[in-house]
Amino acid sequence: MKKNIFLTGATGTMGFAGLKEIVKRNDKFNLTILARPSKTNKKKLKQYNDKINIVWGDLTKYQDVLKATQGADYVLHVGGMVSPKADKYPEKTLYVNITSAQNVAKAVLSQPNAEDIKVVYIGSVAQTGSKLPPNQWGRTGDLQKPALYDNYAVSKILAEQAIVDSGIKKWVSLRQSGILYPELIKKGINAITFHVPINGVLEWTTAEDSGQLLANVCEDFVPDEFWNRFYNISSGASFRLTNYEFECQLLKAISCPPPEKIFNTNWFATQNFHGQWYTDADILENYLHFRKNVSCDEYFKYIRKKTPRIIHLAKIVPPCIIKAVMKKIANTKPLGTMYWIKRSSQKKIDAFFGSYDNWKAIPAWKDYTILSPSHEYQISYHGFDETKPIEDFCIEDMMAFAQFHGGKCLSSKMIKGDVSTKLEWQNEKGENFSASPNLVLFGGFWGSL
Repeated sequence: MKKNIFLTGATGTMGFAGLKEIVKRNDKFNLTILARPSKTNKKKLKQYNDKINIVWGDLTKYQDVLKATQGADYVLHVGGMVSPKADKYPEKTLYVNITSAQNVAKAVLSQPNAEDIKVVYIGSVAQTGSKLPPNQWGRTGDLQKPALYDNYAVSKILAEQAIVDSGIKKWVSLRQSGILYPELIKKGINAITFHVPINGVLEWTTAEDSGQLLANVCEDFVPDEFWNRFYNISSGASFRLTNYEFECQLLKAISCPPPEKIFNTNWFATQNFHGQWYTDADILENYLHFRKNVSCDEYFKYIRKKTPRIIHLAKIVPPCIIKAVMKKIANTKPLGTMYWIKRSSQKKIDAFFGSYDNWKAIPAWKDYTILSPSHEYQISYHGFDETKPIEDFCIEDMMAFAQFHGGKCLSSKMIKGDVSTKLEWQNEKGENFSASPNLVLFGGFWGSL
């Protein structure tokens, strides 16, 4: 019997890659998607009208989500607002991303087969905030510390909470990284480019791997032990890049001069942006076998091949002209780093540079230190015995964890081994919150944001 899959975000980068991969397996899967009835979406999905069931609607409207959820065996919740729109409309991002997750949870729990429905939530690397060399390594369970002014990250943390602690019996949170895909070039450089420190890091994922992941997670070979856990997504070790390396690769792929020719170093923030290299991303690959085993260098060659010829004309444009365009982007209102500097936006300057004096002290390229971070794992201690079987977890473990992080477990008892029932906590700021041990210990949730 075919499995019924409900996919959200099917017109976005990851969701559309998933749609294409799932449709290839129409002998196994029936696919339903929920999409806004925009002219762009209708054009994009026209070729799939006879292959999938399209519910035209809105993720923030519960009845639309409920309609698409009916009969589902799997719900793949990919949809939501992402950058650059998420940066331009922070309040709307919070509303859309949190409300859509709440609607998904409510719709799943309303189904007669709710205990059997498997829900896949796509989180984000943004949830754990900035990790700069030499401490650039991270894994699930690290405390979630979103960057200042990053409402997108906050929305993803709270949306994840809405799924994990909803009462859904079978869920998984897969935290997506930056996605590489040929169309990335067409979207162009925007002001957010300069929020990323030159020596910042990211472990990238390809769109193709992301699509295969969404199809594979619905296959019979996925074991029961996979569910009710958190995982990081990446396309492997070769996709660990510094931002400088990424810019070099991307500019080369579109025949542009290198960073030194078209950017100033002090256009780039020096802190307060998300990104990390993972010590644990291979765990997900070992379960889902979604990587196509293409190296990062090979993938950028593929991007170069797919880039329209007109863009490659950049190689004949004088670097000074390209630099003038980039300078204008860095000065873009309201997100440009140089827009903040010119207008003495002290809070933004302090958040992204540390201080105005720090910004003034940023050296030019000839004196700038380009870091080459160590590829040797650095694994952080999370404050509890991770070798201990979950069925042996008790309230003393919760209290020790909270104390390690400067807070308290306010609950006095728990059912041994029950990591799904919410407990009461207090973080190091004195803020009280309710969350399951699973979300706190293994998801890194640590109170208000």
